[in-house]
Amino acid sequence: MQKKLEGKVAVVTGASSGIGRSIVERYVAEGAKVVAFARNAEALAALAGAFPGNVLTVVGDVTQEADLQRLVKATVDAHGGVDIVVPNAGIARVVSFEDSNAAAFATQFSVNLYGATETVRLMLPHIRKGGSVQFITTFLTQVGFPGLAIYSASKAALKSFSQTLAAELAPRGIRVNAIAPGPIATPLWGTVGLPPDVLNAVAEKVTARLMPGAFGQAEDIAETSVFLASDAAKNIYGQEIVVDGGYTIG
Repeated sequence: MQKKLEGKVAVVTGASSGIGRSIVERYVAEGAKVVAFARNAEALAALAGAFPGNVLTVVGDVTQEADLQRLVKATVDAHGGVDIVVPNAGIARVVSFEDSNAAAFATQFSVNLYGATETVRLMLPHIRKGGSVQFITTFLTQVGFPGLAIYSASKAALKSFSQTLAAELAPRGIRVNAIAPGPIATPLWGTVGLPPDVLNAVAEKVTARLMPGAFGQAEDIAETSVFLASDAAKNIYGQEIVVDGGYTIG
């Protein structure tokens, strides 16, 4: 049986852990060659070692244009172009409204919005016809969650951007969509800036609204990403697929 992404080349940022790493693993399993980008050199080396010949790694920061230019060059030099771009790199920080100053906005918007869109912009000349761009947003664009206003706003902007970009790039044969993860058990959850006891209390409250009764797994998002990148999704443009365990309908 032919693999779903046989012969495809993908670029995935934020690839060293969590959703990004899971997407890399699933893509390789489905026959793709992957260029993995992240700041964690050690984790990237381990990823490349796990998939010799199938994963090329580039260390860098999505907020630094020079690093993204290196990513583009490495991809083109190795593969001549790209079919799938997943600018997954993102950060989440709990910030009260009182503390939501310019620096707080810049910290999250620089990665979640600018870093994601700039990755695609610089890759655009090399995305082949029939290509797929997938932005990673969040279920929090649909619900309010105290302390995450900046994070949610950055992802809401990305959602809107993806819809407009879908219309702009469709004539070039490139599909643009978004995946909105719900509560997912990844390292990102532990970096939002809450004390462990508060984090655990929040997790219990969130879990009570989830239909499966547990946080989702990074693999859930990776499977959705494979679908969107495959020919099975060839008629899907400008959509945000919410994978949230039913949180937003509970």
